[in-house]
Amino acid sequence: MNDINEENTQGRSVQAGDGFISKMKAFYLQYPKNVRRIGVAILLVILLAWLASINMCGYFGLFGHAAWKEEVLLHDGSKIIVKRWQKTMNVYSFEKSTLLKEQSLSFKHPKTREKIAWKDGPTEGIRTANFRLLAFHLINNTPYVIAEAYGCFSYNRWGRPNPPYIIFKYEGEEWKRIAIRDLPSELTSINLMLNTTGRREINTALRGLATTENIIKLRRPPHAMYHSIVRTPMEGVGCMELVPTGRGGWQETTIFKMQPSYEACMNQCKKVLFDMQYCPCDRLFKDNNKGE
Repeated sequence: MNDINEENTQGRSVQAGDGFISKMKAFYLQYPKNVRRIGVAILLVILLAWLASINMCGYFGLFGHAAWKEEVLLHDGSKIIVKRWQKTMNVYSFEKSTLLKEQSLSFKHPKTREKIAWKDGPTEGIRTANFRLLAFHLINNTPYVIAEAYGCFSYNRWGRPNPPYIIFKYEGEEWKRIAIRDLPSELTSINLMLNTTGRREINTALRGLATTENIIKLRRPPHAMYHSIVRTPMEGVGCMELVPTGRGGWQETTIFKMQPSYEACMNQCKKVLFDMQYCPCDRLFKDNNKGE
């Protein structure tokens, strides 16, 4: 008796399945365009869910791109919204590292309404961005960007500054580098989000707007230069001294400093450098020591 009931149940299931398939075939034959549209909609939902899961797992934007806004506190207590964009690159050695490749900071001038953008990216001998943004200021209608070098190559390319800031002033519709002595004394604060590839910073930026309060909470670096602008030379900053080789590479200056004379130093430059304009001998061996 049980066997008969099981067979009847299986028979009804098969009939129901066949009936459903027949109805689906009939529906497709009658409304083929609607079926295709439904299929595309389902695929889009799956794709969007996948992209959302990527962001939630800590990947910053799609294919390394990310864009967000920051609420920047200015020296006079007012605030301005700036837009930031960046593109990262993955580097593999012993472990995966995420490096900044390109970036920009843009804003609308509150008085002139001009749209202004500061941009950064790879240059000769440097495959990454050149700078890490630290602060944006606006005083007397003049914008300023304060950054530090992004790595040792950049630090040497930009003249090994100490204090280690690289400062730009927007003047005459272009960004010009200025010395720290030319930065108005009223500008003292570090007010941008610093580690933009860190997990906490990523999660904050993914909300769309990083408020002033968020930026302050995320400021973890212990060094004084990351809390306010230091205007006197500092100890313990910088890295090994390098000079460009002239073909996209870099050479430590130790090999030149070890030479006994100016002539020996120049000969060493000819051996290891492809472009003599980068030879440091004139700087290492003062004019009055040449030929000794």
